[in-house]
Amino acid sequence: MPVTVRSFAKINLGLCIGPSRPDGFHELRTVYQTIGLHDILRLRLERGSGIEIRCADRRVPTDQTNTCYRMLELGMSALGAKGRVVLEIEKRLPIQGGLGGASGNAVSALLALEVAVKKRLPAGDRLRLAAEVGSDVPLFLVGGTVLGAGRGEQVYPLADLPSTPCVIATPEIGVSTPKAFADWDAAAAKLTLPEPSARMNGFSREVSAWLSSVPWEKTSKGRCAGAPARGRGRAETQLLDLVRTGIENDFERVVFPQYPALRDVRCALEKAGAAYASLSGSGSAVYGIFATRGAAEEASARLGKQGIPAQATVTLTRGQYWKRFPVSSF
Repeated sequence: MPVTVRSFAKINLGLCIGPSRPDGFHELRTVYQTIGLHDILRLRLERGSGIEIRCADRRVPTDQTNTCYRMLELGMSALGAKGRVVLEIEKRLPIQGGLGGASGNAVSALLALEVAVKKRLPAGDRLRLAAEVGSDVPLFLVGGTVLGAGRGEQVYPLADLPSTPCVIATPEIGVSTPKAFADWDAAAAKLTLPEPSARMNGFSREVSAWLSSVPWEKTSKGRCAGAPARGRGRAETQLLDLVRTGIENDFERVVFPQYPALRDVRCALEKAGAAYASLSGSGSAVYGIFATRGAAEEASARLGKQGIPAQATVTLTRGQYWKRFPVSSF
């Protein structure tokens, strides 16, 4: 029987690009947030050897360049497993959309593999493999609201906030992340900005100030979580409190001039009632945060009438993320 799992997407609640590193990457600060949109993965273990990836979407590579392939290769070795792995990806998330689709697929493939071989890797080993595969892969081993540092692979769980309605607009524009970084490097010298280290510290201060305002309580299992200490209404504003601190997505400075249609999508979300709207990652997905699910659904329909593909969904708390992860065979 195949193991079937969901592979969720993420959005970025602010993204600060720092200086280039000796390894060729950039230092980053961002807040990741998992959301309800997802792909479906089906994995089975057969006799033989090798890895086979199948996907009906021809834009998805099925060779060694697929992040799932590399993750499964590393996972089989780490688990000491033998056999032929067949992975089918049912793609529902956009390609090059800034939603972490490929990275989420890699984590889902690893966890499905563990179920198939009836072995589990220690959490530290999972994170190590994820960081080796990609910068934003480790966040999907945490879920919920997550602080990303380093090149994005250093992840720290933040307050587990209540679900918040949002709309994800996915215009049919592909934005290359490596090119977006190159464009940032070319434009950074012309922009009047504080020194990279000062900007990174400023981002960290804003997040720290927000964290200090979030009420915390002990859960039944002894862990800390964001708590609606002042009533449900207050809890529902905590995510908005974060994005209203002034944190921005630096990619907007270089992506919007090259793809004006994406700026128009952000404006369309704001006109449709979004309390906050932003590019996710390097794009092309643009998200808007709404007060109610009904408002989000109305906004999604409104954008659809304007020819902008959009879906209403919700942000996922850490608990919701892991509860909804499995589909079968768990």
